[in-house]
Amino acid sequence: MASAAEQLAANLHFDTFRKATDLHKRIAFTLFAMVVYRLGTYIPIPGINLAAFSAAFQGQSKGILGMFNMFSGGAVQRMAVFSLNVMPYISASIIVQLMGTMYPPWEKLRKEGGEAGRKTLNQYTRYLTVVLGVLQAFGIAVGLQSGQGIVAHPGMLFLISTTITLTAGTMLMTWLGEQITSRGIGNGLSLIIFAGIVAVFPRYVFQAISLVRTGALNGGALLLIGVLAIGMIVAIVFFERAQRRLFTQYPRRQEGNRIFGGEASFLPLKVNSSGVMGPIFASSLLLLPATAMGFLANASLPSWANWIPEVVGKLQHGQPAFIVLYAAMIVFFCFFYTSVTFNPEEVADNLRKFGGFLPGLRPGKRTADYLDFVLTRITVVGAAYITVVCVMPEILIGYFNMPFYLGGTSILIVVSVTMDTVTQIQAHLVSHQYEGLIRKSRMRASGRRR
Repeated sequence: MASAAEQLAANLHFDTFRKATDLHKRIAFTLFAMVVYRLGTYIPIPGINLAAFSAAFQGQSKGILGMFNMFSGGAVQRMAVFSLNVMPYISASIIVQLMGTMYPPWEKLRKEGGEAGRKTLNQYTRYLTVVLGVLQAFGIAVGLQSGQGIVAHPGMLFLISTTITLTAGTMLMTWLGEQITSRGIGNGLSLIIFAGIVAVFPRYVFQAISLVRTGALNGGALLLIGVLAIGMIVAIVFFERAQRRLFTQYPRRQEGNRIFGGEASFLPLKVNSSGVMGPIFASSLLLLPATAMGFLANASLPSWANWIPEVVGKLQHGQPAFIVLYAAMIVFFCFFYTSVTFNPEEVADNLRKFGGFLPGLRPGKRTADYLDFVLTRITVVGAAYITVVCVMPEILIGYFNMPFYLGGTSILIVVSVTMDTVTQIQAHLVSHQYEGLIRKSRMRASGRRR
């Protein structure tokens, strides 16, 4: 028999959406924030010769810069104020979460601090975002100034203004993402990256079609990539919805003349608990240092820095070093993010507090060990699936020598964020139906009293 929530979800229709005024406001705010973000990707930083920079960008559009440009919604190609995107914030989040598992004071804040501890760690993340943003923006400014004819008036003023502009753009996007999360629909940072990918996706598709028409790209290769993309979408939907359900039982208890409990339920464990955060974390750590070195690779370097062009060349898409490093980092962050978001000991303790148990297992440590065992096994499957989805297009891009970037990470982010946003919209609609039923029941009760 379907639950009440499932019955409400099955009855969702346009009339329910029309009456959900709070949902309308959230969607409108999200769309307005996306427009603000897109406008920022078209405002170039001051002092840049856009024609010279565009020529330098085309030489690296297939590599790290092409991947960075897709995540930023084309802002890198225009060297806009939002060129850094939210990557410094993601890098800061990685560092804070790592410190939260190794540094005792921060670990105490994470485990015992509650809401106040979470806010404190979020504030540390913002401070670290500023530091990383300044360092990365300064590195990009130095790289731009080292290029031939890219900067109109090089000097200390350009370095300072570019560093401040790019860092301020990152902080504005971070604030915008937090506002979307609290006042809009979906995860704000994921939606910003999603919007950037969707904005440049059609241009890459038309570019591929034009290459086929001119004979620069084999039509069979483009068809193979299209079939692979469809297959990847199907696989992503399947694995993102896949769960391992653990049967849980709650004993009966009597309070006065009433009997509570005794029902059975399931504890769902997602095959991919980390979602899109594993590839995003891996991409952010690979993109930013390599981007700064990519600018320096085109400049006149001293003898002691001759290793930079070689490193940049090995970090290009399709290169074995990049693929191995990228795959290893994806697997690591899948396990790391899963361990941060799901604590088997806390789940087992919560089950014990509410009287629940897994059949055949003692509450407490035995249950926690079993949860950890099951979670590790399904995370292996989830990490393998994400690695294949993200790495296989990298190999094809290098094999077919495509002059632009269009990878599996982008498709994974688009499909996953779309599913998550639709799920949140459905949750808001179900909540609206619940509120309507409660209001009706109260009105009927007050009418009977009269």
